[in-house]
Amino acid sequence: MTRHLLAILLAGVATAAAPAFAAEAPLLGIVSIAATEANNVRYITGATAAAKEEGWTVSVIDAAGNADQANAAIQNFAGRGAGAIIDMVFPYSSIGAGLASAKAAGIPVVTWGGGIGGTVAATNGSGAPIAQPVLDKMAADLGGKGAVLALTYRTGEVCRNREVLMDQIMAKSAGVAVTKNEVRIPGYFEDGAQYANAWLACHPAGEGNLAIWGCWDDPAIGAIGSLRQQGRTDVKVYGVNGNAQAIENVKNGHMTATAWEDSYTEGYQMVKLLKEIKAAGSAWAPKAAEVPAVLITKDNVAEFLTKHPEAVGK
Repeated sequence: MTRHLLAILLAGVATAAAPAFAAEAPLLGIVSIAATEANNVRYITGATAAAKEEGWTVSVIDAAGNADQANAAIQNFAGRGAGAIIDMVFPYSSIGAGLASAKAAGIPVVTWGGGIGGTVAATNGSGAPIAQPVLDKMAADLGGKGAVLALTYRTGEVCRNREVLMDQIMAKSAGVAVTKNEVRIPGYFEDGAQYANAWLACHPAGEGNLAIWGCWDDPAIGAIGSLRQQGRTDVKVYGVNGNAQAIENVKNGHMTATAWEDSYTEGYQMVKLLKEIKAAGSAWAPKAAEVPAVLITKDNVAEFLTKHPEAVGK
């Protein structure tokens, strides 16, 4: 056999072996409710960083706010033989078909904000704990009287839980009238602006204590656009998650407060937890692995940015 022929044969073996080797890396399937939304992006980035360290191959499917698409995505990953699946933020009660497929295939499913139930192995990013400091501040700022526009979203477990907590807190303030409007995914910026316009028409300047709350930052940011167009500076605005645009709005005085959710760390730590979950197998006990939120207001935003420049991409 000549050296030339041997080189060709070895090259062929290496080429054939390369995809086989790549295929050995376990697949981590991520199902996102809105893969381009800032907080989702941060979580996916953190999860991907940890996955690279752990030797996972990552695939992301954007379910675009649709639970049926989320079920189909989980079933897709189960059919592809994924090693684990992350559900972002569809409630476990909405992904029963997907969970059943994953269970049948012996694939652990963890959730970001989807709660623990069914066959879910672990969760973090739960809605109510992240929103608590913002809702407490809003209640204190209103002082028991006024009106609130609440921009909600009930398809996601996170916003559902945040709305329940808001109801509980506002119930202690009989003098606060709450108007609720549910936004869409996609379309939350536009809906936030539209609902704010309608609500502002019924609540003119000088009426009293007024506030707008978004169950996450983006609908509230949409509402800020309407406030600025109308020159309204009498309405306090509250968001949750602490994305870069929200933090800039707090810094510039357009948003009263947000709660920064360290979703990068949540994604990173959840992927690191997968090794323990898979090693324990049937002995694993489902658990929550929460990362505390940080309340951001005009009083501490400068200090916060000094400590966390990455929160605004710097």
